[in-house]
Amino acid sequence: MSQPTGPSFDVRGAVDLSALQRPTVPPPGEPGGAPVADGYVVDVTDETFQSLIEDSARYPVVVLLWLPTDEANATLAQTLGALATQYQGRFLLARVDVQAYPAVASAFQVQGVPTVVAVLQGQPLPLFQGNASPEQIQGVLDQVLAAAEQNGVTGTVPAGDGTTPPAAEPEPAEEPLPPLHQEAYDAIERDDLDAAVAAYTKAIKQDPSDDLAKAGLAQVELLQRTRDLDLQTARDAAAAEPASVDAALDVADLDLSGGKVDDAFGRLIDLVRTTSGDDRERLRKRLVDYFEVVGTQDPRVAVARRALANALY
Repeated sequence: MSQPTGPSFDVRGAVDLSALQRPTVPPPGEPGGAPVADGYVVDVTDETFQSLIEDSARYPVVVLLWLPTDEANATLAQTLGALATQYQGRFLLARVDVQAYPAVASAFQVQGVPTVVAVLQGQPLPLFQGNASPEQIQGVLDQVLAAAEQNGVTGTVPAGDGTTPPAAEPEPAEEPLPPLHQEAYDAIERDDLDAAVAAYTKAIKQDPSDDLAKAGLAQVELLQRTRDLDLQTARDAAAAEPASVDAALDVADLDLSGGKVDDAFGRLIDLVRTTSGDDRERLRKRLVDYFEVVGTQDPRVAVARRALANALY
């Protein structure tokens, strides 16, 4: 995971947890204290900590480990809260009172406060300890957001009430599979590929326009063919007999199952140009199966279809 790198800032105002200072400002929400959690700011508890980590897979989480009644900590909380509002949900500010929730603080191995840590996809990324200007902190936050984007964490925080991390929107319920499709899926789950082939074949007989069943059948048959193949052995055989359709089909199957789609297409289309009769038809049918496996909307399939038509005619 890409990690932002930033300065440690001025730690002279940081509080050593081995010798906690006495309160110097009122608690959050009272005059002179830090603001209460609201909007894009939440206060973390032992109970909400796990959901916070899970949410970091959807959007960046910036954790402030602090003493709410320490003046320097309260000042940093105000700055970070203002930035969270300014960034409009591009990150969630999660505040952890290290005295009230020492187990959460221990999870971040914090030695002094205030300490700020980012969490992306469940992974903590230390940012800085101590205080800093809004401009310095904004620079670090921009690095966090860039790292988040590189790692696919690009969601936006729904504004909450500050008491718990905002809950994820419920995902729509999946439509149940047609009975024969479910039968095939269950067979694959228990590694009974023959039963899966039978179920998909039956589905296609009932509805010849069932494209999902055709794709499923092609995928399962590919699994059957490659189950006992060894890639190096297959490549050696194809190299020894370049004109062998059987050897070419084995290598192409392994290439396709390994994600080398263009290699699989190209190998068989090249051989179509030099074959005829039953061999050419076997190659054509196998390519049609490949198109189903990859997906007919994939642009590589459109290119391969044109190349196949040129090779055939």
